[in-house]
Amino acid sequence: MSSPFPTLDANLAVALDALLTEQSVTRAAARLHTSPAAMSRTLARLRRVLQDPLLVRAGQAMVPTPRAEALRDEAAAVVRRLEALLTPSGGIDPAVLRRTFTVQASDLVGTALAPGLLGLARRRAPGVSLRVLAEEWEAGPALREGRIDLEIGAIDHVDPETRVEELVTLRMAIGVRAGHPLTEGTLTPARLAAAEHVAVSRRGRFTGPLDVALAERGLSRRVSAVLPGHLATMVLAAAGDVVCLVPTALPGEPPSPLSDAAHALGLRLLEIPLPLPPVTIGMAWHPRHNADGAHRWLRGAVRQVLRPARE
Repeated sequence: MSSPFPTLDANLAVALDALLTEQSVTRAAARLHTSPAAMSRTLARLRRVLQDPLLVRAGQAMVPTPRAEALRDEAAAVVRRLEALLTPSGGIDPAVLRRTFTVQASDLVGTALAPGLLGLARRRAPGVSLRVLAEEWEAGPALREGRIDLEIGAIDHVDPETRVEELVTLRMAIGVRAGHPLTEGTLTPARLAAAEHVAVSRRGRFTGPLDVALAERGLSRRVSAVLPGHLATMVLAAAGDVVCLVPTALPGEPPSPLSDAAHALGLRLLEIPLPLPPVTIGMAWHPRHNADGAHRWLRGAVRQVLRPARE
């Protein structure tokens, strides 16, 4: 198919800028790290394209034609724009960043993330706003379609192209109100099983890893309610005698902001007397954002909030 537009060659714009700046084939060739013969051929091509001699001999020097004089500033501006377009982006200045980031997270992760992330934004990136969406059944399509920037949580449904980074590994603890009967004496698997439990499941499931561990000892628990988020179970546990599960830091690790809500509600955290698998919290994003400076700032801020530094 024929095109109504002539074939464009960005190298011609670069050569034109060098020739009009240096007003010398030899100096222009040295500037562009090519030979004088190659630059002379490029000048001839420019003359044919622009239908103007551009540079003409005046004694020992070359002088620009009126058309060349008119093109000089425009050629320099085009080259600067080409350099900006084709140069890999460097770091971004958070102070001038203006962007709203959309994050999908559970209620507990959102509660732990929002204060720290907004605090960082207030100090370093005041033009940043944060939108936290509740967890969907699957975040892959939302990441792919650009409806969310990050998914943060237990990432268990990864599309092949999705980028995932682990942030922190946690263990589960029992959360009970102060003065709960389980705070007295030794907490055994049998005493834990005999307590009234509230569970967390987006899909409404009554069983989980704790039930598997109890069943291996011939025990089962009674789950009186299943709620979609951790915060609601913590509120119930703080107000009554039900037991909830709370993610907290592994032994020897810095405190996790994910258990701040439990402490704020006055819950006591007790060690579970059973081996349970750890829980890994990570963040997932679409590869379109890998090199985006603003998104890199977001990922770094999330790391700083959810992955506290060791003392």
